[in-house]
Amino acid sequence: MQCRAYSSAVEPPAHNRLVPGSNPGRPTFIRGKDVDIDFNKLINLQNLDEEIKQITLILKKIPLQLKDIDINIETQFQAVTQAQDNLAQNQKKRRTREADIQDIKAHIDKYKHQLGGVKTNKEYSALLKEIEEAQSKIDQKEEEIISEMLNADDIGDEIQKAELKANEAKEKLSKDKEALIFKKKELEEKNKELTLKKEALIPLIPKEQSKLYLEIFKTKNGIPLSPVTDDFCSICQIRIRPQVLNELKAETQIILCENCGRILYIKKKSS
Repeated sequence: MQCRAYSSAVEPPAHNRLVPGSNPGRPTFIRGKDVDIDFNKLINLQNLDEEIKQITLILKKIPLQLKDIDINIETQFQAVTQAQDNLAQNQKKRRTREADIQDIKAHIDKYKHQLGGVKTNKEYSALLKEIEEAQSKIDQKEEEIISEMLNADDIGDEIQKAELKANEAKEKLSKDKEALIFKKKELEEKNKELTLKKEALIPLIPKEQSKLYLEIFKTKNGIPLSPVTDDFCSICQIRIRPQVLNELKAETQIILCENCGRILYIKKKSS
């Protein structure tokens, strides 16, 4: 296995210059007396970037979550609106039937008035039949009105229950929304704090090292460094040769994993 080394001590010729992910024919190793490498600062920088990345992802989701809450609240009140529409239709039907009854009564009065002017029993009987049929229609309409009134009572109860349920849901969802808005503010403040820490840390890292870090950051999904665990690169799982492990332990040079192109480092065990 080959590993590439990078240092701010010298600038290789353009044709052999280290580019993350490339494989120059001749790796360069620069010793500790010529370089100033602080892996802890690079590790801290990656930790800050990772935390900023996670917070940014959460912040991007919050507007959609807030919108979902508003939609949920609106949905809860749709049942109330539907029940109110049902009640309005019920009242409309009752008014229509009441108007029909008034029209039928007007016809009955007309028939009764005509009774005094008939000259034959046949005409008299025909008018009585018309009056009887009209009265039967009135009775039917009145039964329908009573039925609609009973339905109106049920719909009224339905509206009350729907309003109670919707208001309870709105109260809970509004609290969720307030908590989410508060969380958003907290995360924005945290993100600002982390960004300031990052901006303060970068100048403490040699320019060429921070430049290399940024180049790898852009091409490796924001993860420029990879700890070596049990002689393997933790990211791509390629085995690291003993000679390279010794170089890594010395911490006098930056070595890139030949396979994934990330900066390798030995993760120190907690005491």
